[in-house]
Amino acid sequence: MTAPIHDHRTTAPIRVLLADDHTLVRRGVRLILDAEPDLTVVAEAGDGAEAVELARRGGIDLAVLDVAMPRATGLQAARELSRRLPDLRILILTMYDNEQYFFEALKAGAGGFVLKSAADRDLVEACRAVVRDEPFIYPGAERALVRSYLDRLRRGDGVPARPITEREEEILKLVAEGHTSKEIGELLFISVKTVERHRANLLQKLGMRDRLELTRYAIRAGLIDP
Repeated sequence: MTAPIHDHRTTAPIRVLLADDHTLVRRGVRLILDAEPDLTVVAEAGDGAEAVELARRGGIDLAVLDVAMPRATGLQAARELSRRLPDLRILILTMYDNEQYFFEALKAGAGGFVLKSAADRDLVEACRAVVRDEPFIYPGAERALVRSYLDRLRRGDGVPARPITEREEEILKLVAEGHTSKEIGELLFISVKTVERHRANLLQKLGMRDRLELTRYAIRAGLIDP
């Protein structure tokens, strides 16, 4: 199916789901979007898991997802939404000017990437572009990203790979947030035994010994805020 084409002069507004764990940020972003006649925020979420749940209820054209959120990051939510709702358009909002996030966002199915510091300038245009099925990269990033990608290809590196699986990443995030194996099992609908196995695999793969080291890694990987 092709993406819905919105002409903001003639059609119904683009229905937006906004996900960010900071209420003040959500309020500010909502003011920007609701000021436009062709954009309307119809749902808000405080974490990635809630964003997925709300989007699956329907009535959403575009999900605007912050990268660093509790329970599930914006990138984790984007992966799941891309699989479950392929017609939903996704825009990643981040405070980090980080090339790795950009590549991960594209792999996760996002159509755009906007810095929070430039949201008042870029966000509206980005929303419209993504719904038209046109990729949006914040101004100034294109040249650096293309140069970086070409350098990688020259070295034979390709796009940076993620060292752990998506499920391991979900468990790593929850471990770093201080959840017990039992709580993680309940959140992810898997057994405690399975959680412990994934946890052991993570320690082995990453060459780490305990939760503290896993937490430091999760902070460096942008899965949780420091």
